[in-house]
Amino acid sequence: MSAARNHSKSSVDLYAQLEALPDHLTGEIIGGRLYAQPRPTTLHALAGAGLSVDIGGPYHRGRGGPGGWWILLEPEVHFIRDTEVLVPDLAGWRRRRMPRLPRDHRIEVVPDWVCEILSPSTARIDRVVKMPLYARYGVPYLWLVDPLAHILEAFALRDGRWTVIGSFQDQDVVTVEPFAEIALELVGLWAETQEDPAEE
Repeated sequence: MSAARNHSKSSVDLYAQLEALPDHLTGEIIGGRLYAQPRPTTLHALAGAGLSVDIGGPYHRGRGGPGGWWILLEPEVHFIRDTEVLVPDLAGWRRRRMPRLPRDHRIEVVPDWVCEILSPSTARIDRVVKMPLYARYGVPYLWLVDPLAHILEAFALRDGRWTVIGSFQDQDVVTVEPFAEIALELVGLWAETQEDPAEE
């Protein structure tokens, strides 16, 4: 399923503003409004890096898993070119749907999975603004990860609505769609559980 293409003067202007944002901000265009967020905190980045490694190895690289996916950090997804532009923290595409990555930064194929890592400044936008949009464009799976509360919530799109398919916390070992072939150890995503080499 490819995202639709549409251009208007206002959307082009907004996208020009997005491209002009300084490097320390991430821009998204949702519902005709430009959102700009600062780069993630270290807790946020740690959770994202952990998921990228744990899922990317077996699914992106095919190491210890089935392969067949692209797993990307902070891709720029254009549900409508230059008009409806979201940047999930992580997203995945089955390669049978998107055999090759685009040559530029715009991805116009709807992801098969998105993951948003929540922070106090973004949680409301992720839940109230972005979740309904992901459903509208038919993203099949969505994960929300809260590195402060140590929670992972997994959703599947059923009849156009999000259905909770798993809620996990702390040191749970997670087996959940769309990556049910692996056991994901959540403990590796939380900074408070990481050993300090200086204390050994």
